[in-house]
Amino acid sequence: MREIILLANAGQSASPTGNLLSTLMLPVLFLAIFYFFIIRPQQKKDKKIKEMRSNTKVGDEILTIGGIYGKIVKIKDDVITIEVGADKTRFDITKWAIGSIQSPPEASEK
Repeated sequence: MREIILLANAGQSASPTGNLLSTLMLPVLFLAIFYFFIIRPQQKKDKKIKEMRSNTKVGDEILTIGGIYGKIVKIKDDVITIEVGADKTRFDITKWAIGSIQSPPEASEK
């Protein structure tokens, strides 16, 4: 009986390092795909938005993340005062609330 068990186990002599390598390869592959297709592009997008918000200056026309169009009239640290509408209503927002800087109409016509 002991000889039968030994003969049955003789065919399963795979190296433990090869088995470990194949076991770890799939999760590492998934992590690499996740990084290059999700994390890295999001980091690039966040860097671009942060740069845009830090380069704002007085006089820029902006669109807030809430959908309000306005013109920057004052910048103090992270607080921006914008002027909105024909009645020139002013209110304060934070820099992170800037959705985009609107290009002037002259630049888009050229």
